[in-house]
Amino acid sequence: MLMQTLRLKPGADRRLRGGHLWIYSNEVDTKLSPLKAFGVGQQVVVENDRGKALGIAYLNPNNLICGRLISRDVKTPLNRSLLVHRLKVALSLREMAYDQPCYRLIYGDSDGLPGLVIDRFYDTFVVQVSSAGMDAVQGEIIEALHKVFQPEAILLRNDGKMREMEGLETYTEVVHGEIPELAALMENGVNLLAPLEKGQKTGWFYDHRESRAKVNELAPGKRVLDLFSYVGGWGIQALASGAAEVVCVDASHYALDVARENARINEGESRFTGLHGDCFEACKALVAERERFDIVVCDPPAFIQKKKDVRNGERAYARINNLAMRLLNKGGVLVSGSCSMHYQRESMVDMIRANSRELDRTAQIFHVGYQGADHPIHPAIPETDYLKAYFARILAAG
Repeated sequence: MLMQTLRLKPGADRRLRGGHLWIYSNEVDTKLSPLKAFGVGQQVVVENDRGKALGIAYLNPNNLICGRLISRDVKTPLNRSLLVHRLKVALSLREMAYDQPCYRLIYGDSDGLPGLVIDRFYDTFVVQVSSAGMDAVQGEIIEALHKVFQPEAILLRNDGKMREMEGLETYTEVVHGEIPELAALMENGVNLLAPLEKGQKTGWFYDHRESRAKVNELAPGKRVLDLFSYVGGWGIQALASGAAEVVCVDASHYALDVARENARINEGESRFTGLHGDCFEACKALVAERERFDIVVCDPPAFIQKKKDVRNGERAYARINNLAMRLLNKGGVLVSGSCSMHYQRESMVDMIRANSRELDRTAQIFHVGYQGADHPIHPAIPETDYLKAYFARILAAG
């Protein structure tokens, strides 16, 4: 089928030639290729201002990022065949990095499939489609999964905020097999359960896997506080690794119930406490009660989702980390995490410094955690490099 062409303005091809995948609406030569002439989700051949083909992109002419390149070969559109190939390439990286089939299988742009996330829980797959271009080939995505994996079950979690921005309906649907209320997974050698349908996003957050492994090394015999715990990704692994006691704090009763079940299957329920409530208020209460911990994990949701949120978000990070430091024993370890791409690393380091000095303490950052291999960084797209975790020993000033 002959595709329409999208012509770019002079110089607008530089970023694409450098490896980036995004096309902004103000980069399009709208005289030669008016955006209103294209359909939402349509695939087109992208040309520079001299008519040289750069590849194939899918479009959403209503958005600022109006196109995303999905192939640099104009003979290779986004279809079942390309999806099967990209799934196999992504799988080879995960199999190189992990010995169990529990990971983020597809991480959007970094795996050459912008607008698509797939998390794997053994033979159960959770698919998130967040762009109109990917939504147009959703059927082919499911077919490709069947071709490569022969899955037991597939769940569509098409309920993210990005779909609303793309003008797509939001919904959750089981498209193959049966999804258990709590799906099994293994991370860092620990057996765990995740609520795929009722939980947040895909039901689990694989991205902090390597930082959790570091906490596991530190955990034996320690008293651990896991703030914003969700279903206990940090805390339960610390428990399974020999922590003397773990307290998980979360605003969701259901998440804490799952965390307790995760503690039970790891024979640690007697050493587990679930504390329901707002983490800021819970920390204030724990400080007032003179509670102290050897390790405090502070991994909040993204306080900075957009650039305009930076100032208020930085204040929120500073407040919760200050409270977390107050709850540490002398020489205790603060694990300060952030999934906010707009929260710069140097700002996090300065936040730890400022808080430690305000409390008349000294901080020693001894480890820095990044996202795991199943969240590979696209070197041309800074937005794919978002995760941070600073491990700091908090000492008395001296």
